[in-house]
Amino acid sequence: MVRTLCLCLLIVSNWPLWAASQLSASVDKNPAMVGEAIVLEVIADARLSADQLNFRILEQDFRVTVPSVSQSTRVINGEASHTTSWRVSLFAREPGQYTIPAFQVGQAGSQPIELEVLAASAAGDGKSDVFLTASLEQSQLYVQQTGYYRVTIHYRGDLQRGSLTEPSMEGATVQQIGRDEEGSVLVDGVRYRTISRRFAITPQRSGQFSITAPEFTGELLDRDSSRSNFFARTRTVLQHAEAIEVDVLSIPTDFPGDWLIAGLVTLHEEWSGDLTTLRQGEPITRTITLSGVDVAAHQLPDIDFTAPAGFRLYPQQPERQGAQRNGRLVAQKTFTLAMIPTDAGEVQLPELRLPWWNSQRQMLDYATLPARSIQVLPAVTAQADATAPELLTSGQTLATDLSSASPWHWNHLSSLLLTFWLISTILLLWLWRRPEAGKGSTTAQAPSFNSTALQKACKHHQPQVARDCLLYWGKSQLDHRIHTLTSLADQVTEPLRSELLQLNKALYHPNADNWQGNSLWQAWQSYQPTQPAKPEASQLKPLYS
Repeated sequence: MVRTLCLCLLIVSNWPLWAASQLSASVDKNPAMVGEAIVLEVIADARLSADQLNFRILEQDFRVTVPSVSQSTRVINGEASHTTSWRVSLFAREPGQYTIPAFQVGQAGSQPIELEVLAASAAGDGKSDVFLTASLEQSQLYVQQTGYYRVTIHYRGDLQRGSLTEPSMEGATVQQIGRDEEGSVLVDGVRYRTISRRFAITPQRSGQFSITAPEFTGELLDRDSSRSNFFARTRTVLQHAEAIEVDVLSIPTDFPGDWLIAGLVTLHEEWSGDLTTLRQGEPITRTITLSGVDVAAHQLPDIDFTAPAGFRLYPQQPERQGAQRNGRLVAQKTFTLAMIPTDAGEVQLPELRLPWWNSQRQMLDYATLPARSIQVLPAVTAQADATAPELLTSGQTLATDLSSASPWHWNHLSSLLLTFWLISTILLLWLWRRPEAGKGSTTAQAPSFNSTALQKACKHHQPQVARDCLLYWGKSQLDHRIHTLTSLADQVTEPLRSELLQLNKALYHPNADNWQGNSLWQAWQSYQPTQPAKPEASQLKPLYS
């Protein structure tokens, strides 16, 4: 019983499909123009589902939009009638004679439609209301060379809305450049308004390719209906430009280094400090900027920096960025190098040469930084030690002059020196008997530490340089047995101890370049060495309470 009831319900639900007795098809215009929307409407006298008709067969000759389906019911004198309507827009790609085939739903079928499509120049006044043009600045490109493609929409009348697709090319990247540009132009004596859009096309392999032009779809106000009707109709238009053939050349086999093709490539350097006052052991930062025009940021190559003689080199991770200037691609790659001179005297920095292919002149070119000679001053401690030989030489010269002057002078001078030697010996013996005094003398003779190098390293966030400076400070000021940051952290108090451990952790982390040194410098400035506590005097309880 249940199965019989379900079968009856199924039959009743599909009864309108079997009841369809008429199916008609029509177009809103015949003949039509190339690129003009042709509205095809198919009507059935029954309530049908939307997937009863398949319009994919029309895609061989037309560009077909998504169909819209509507249903309606009318009741006249107690009798109800149902209709289902499909509306779809067709765009002919080429002029010619076309046949829209018959559609079939159940036992009902429509009649085929003979459609004539005219070229744009053969309709009306011979001028189309909308057409597209496309151009490529270069007819021949190299692999990874950026070519600039421009498409321009020409239209007359009132354009209500529209959309433009991107061009496409096999094996190439496409990127829109800048904003749309509006203007106007005269074509065969007719004024057209224009909208231009630029694209950067970069092929990735060599060969013969075709750039498929973008398609424009828009709603144009009907000029005839707008004159007589306040609610003017709009018509859909579809246009596309002609395809462009392009020849992509392979990379020259004799090109030295990594392939880079651009309109312009430059190298520029900056220094964080004054090179004329650079001292041995003090860090300085060299920033080299590689700039390119008509090239993307990811195309700029890396530069292999080798430490010159007399310098230690600490390169950081390069930074790159891209932008658009005056309708062209520009890119920069910044290399930051922390450099510490290890030797005093004149140090030579070699010339830096980067090969690139000049797309403007079609030839090999070089971006260069000239060689540079840097005079490194001795370290401050080295200068203090260097004065001792000079004083000794002067004393020897003075003694020689005195000895050669007269034996009497030499005898008196010898006696005087002997007296001073005896007094010094007695004084040293007395100080040796006093441990506290001897200890203070040793502390006073400890080597000095120059904090300028540590301050620069923390300011420029250079973890390796900061580590070297801190270890030197720890050895000279705290304990000569300090060789690691961990052992140094055990000798100091908070918050400097925590900052040292953070620095040690950053040095062994893959992202060591992200270390920030400001807090370390503040902790080091505020650090006060721990003084040994003085033993308090023993307080004995009185014998009698």
